[in-house]
Amino acid sequence: MHKEELISLHQMLYEIKDYFEGSNPDLKFSEYHSLKINPAQQHKSKMEHKYAIFVLGNELANAMKQVEFSASGRISARMRELAAKTLKEMEYIQ
Repeated sequence: MHKEELISLHQMLYEIKDYFEGSNPDLKFSEYHSLKINPAQQHKSKMEHKYAIFVLGNELANAMKQVEFSASGRISARMRELAAKTLKEMEYIQ
């Protein structure tokens, strides 16, 4: 994926996060917020946005589990795996 496409995906997931936060104030998305990156920060690297997408995807899947969507557990596990893989790639590059 190109950086612009990743940023667009990041933006869509960010809007879903906002929806969940508005629906349930108890949801914190703390791991995502700790990254201190959002889709508007286009100066951040492609890898940083990719990592943020996987972290946010994992937290969204966990939030969906609470609402009892069926496949969200598998989605959460896969997002966690992809986030770990991307983090290793980022560390390798630096």
